[in-house]
Amino acid sequence: MHPYHKHLAHIDTSIRQALEILDKLASDAILFLVDDENKLLGSLTDGDLRRGFIKGLAFEDHLSKFIQPNPKFIQQGKYNLKEIIALREKFFTIFPVVDAQMKIINVVNFRHQKSYLPVDALIMAGGRGERLKPLTDNTPKPLLKVGDKPIIEHNIDRLNTYGIDDIWISVRYLGNQLVDYFKDGSEKALRINYVWEENALGTAGALALVDGFIHDHVLMMNSDLLTNIDFEDLFLFFEEHEADLAVACIPYQVNVPYAVMETKDKTVTGFKEKPTYTHYSNAGIYLMKKEVIHKVPKNETFNATDLMEKLIQGGKKVVAYPLVGYWLDIGKHEDYEKAQHDIKQLKF
Repeated sequence: MHPYHKHLAHIDTSIRQALEILDKLASDAILFLVDDENKLLGSLTDGDLRRGFIKGLAFEDHLSKFIQPNPKFIQQGKYNLKEIIALREKFFTIFPVVDAQMKIINVVNFRHQKSYLPVDALIMAGGRGERLKPLTDNTPKPLLKVGDKPIIEHNIDRLNTYGIDDIWISVRYLGNQLVDYFKDGSEKALRINYVWEENALGTAGALALVDGFIHDHVLMMNSDLLTNIDFEDLFLFFEEHEADLAVACIPYQVNVPYAVMETKDKTVTGFKEKPTYTHYSNAGIYLMKKEVIHKVPKNETFNATDLMEKLIQGGKKVVAYPLVGYWLDIGKHEDYEKAQHDIKQLKF
């Protein structure tokens, strides 16, 4: 996503200045006019200026006379995916995101991103990466480069592509390096916060440390994955199955080179000639309703599998989402080498 500030202009901007900004925006030519507090007042395009001139307005007139006073927008934490898809299908390519005070906090641009999901993300990045020593002696594993950027940055940029711009990173080992690298996320038009684990809390324990999730859904993922997962498809699958938690899974096939007998009470009931069995492995990506997070104990070691067990025992719905795209868990040196090769061929 491109920095959204280029689409903002103060309401007192001159007509000539507005035209110059629109010209620089080229095919993305739309401005959102704001006041001193960055509150949305209206929108402006080349067409709005042209229609104003036809009506007799001049370069000396105030910009407020040209603008559309009721532009399309969405409010942070108050929209759903169906609304986003509807806007996309109606060719609303660029529109602002505002907070509760109507201050613009982002601009959606479907020319540069795929969606705008109503989701917070928590990226688990606190591990030591023991199996990748000595590479991780002085660098946290998430910051090891794959291609031209760190592993975790591939994931953050993919989240950004799907409009997930409220991101939390759980840090511990050499965590200050991650904070120094991403800062507050504003350079990527993101809002990044950090969760510090004083002790290792497992693969889900950090969930209990976050009390500022904005949306009703939270996506949690490991930082050391390389994947081109379609996050919108995951969300639609989650909603379609009315799930409380969805875990992305990798299909793993086992080919048996012999005929397999099916039996019951030691009696042969049938045969399968050289069957193939498909099993599913946990991909380390989870989408959940925010309300289930209260099941996670605070400051205790707690894994994602523990959360799934608790939910299942409590009658909640946990579903498996088959991830059909590319996925690689970078845990060992051979995985890291494979990632360096694969990244040259992959499209993210």
